[in-house]
Amino acid sequence: MKKIFYYTAFCLAVAAFSSCSKVDNYAPPSSTLSGSTVDEGTGEGLQTEIGGGGTRVKLLEISYGPNPVPQYFQSKQDGTFNNTKLFAATYKVSVEGPFVPLVRTDNSGTVVSDSSQTITLKGSATVNFKVQPFLRVTWIGKPVLNADKTVTVQFKLARGTRDADYQQQITDVNLYVSNTQYDGNNNYDPRYSVTQTFSSQHQTDSLLSNTLTLTTKGGALPAQDVYFRIGARIDAGLRQYNYSTPMSVSGL
Repeated sequence: MKKIFYYTAFCLAVAAFSSCSKVDNYAPPSSTLSGSTVDEGTGEGLQTEIGGGGTRVKLLEISYGPNPVPQYFQSKQDGTFNNTKLFAATYKVSVEGPFVPLVRTDNSGTVVSDSSQTITLKGSATVNFKVQPFLRVTWIGKPVLNADKTVTVQFKLARGTRDADYQQQITDVNLYVSNTQYDGNNNYDPRYSVTQTFSSQHQTDSLLSNTLTLTTKGGALPAQDVYFRIGARIDAGLRQYNYSTPMSVSGL
């Protein structure tokens, strides 16, 4: 009787090991999806921030069913993206960020417009998206090093879309200061960075029609590489920032 018991236990263990080994033998994901998100009006890469507050790529794997769980990964600062660890499959791809949504729904949740792209990914694929940013942030000249080692910058803000649904008031404008080019709302030095907040459409109209000037606070900047970037946002969507490109100043 003991022999039968041990033999049965041995067979069950072998079966369990065999079953597990089959699961573990699946090839790891190795397909690559790359691309970019660009400003429809300028053709330039949409400036974003690194991490959770920036532009992200949304994947819906529709190979096996109509209601997949979304997968996300983040864009780089210049709007490009690259993911080398995806399974070969059919995906519906879109991007999400501080711009008019590519997939729009009405109050009932019904999709009324859809500019996502469907791809069959096997090996590698490239997808590019043209979007309308809420705001367009451009430098006027270069940052100026003042005699007291503070820095003054000038810039302009403009609407990036004519869609009235995404022309809300500007809530805040920030001059970010950092010791790396990965400058943004999640990576800045609060000792020198400057925030201005606004609470009315009248203020927004003024911001959109003038050259704007900001100067770093906190006295002399440290004698090291210093990068500057402007971020601004409107009261819409996920309230993410639109950004200028990062710029640096030498001679500190």
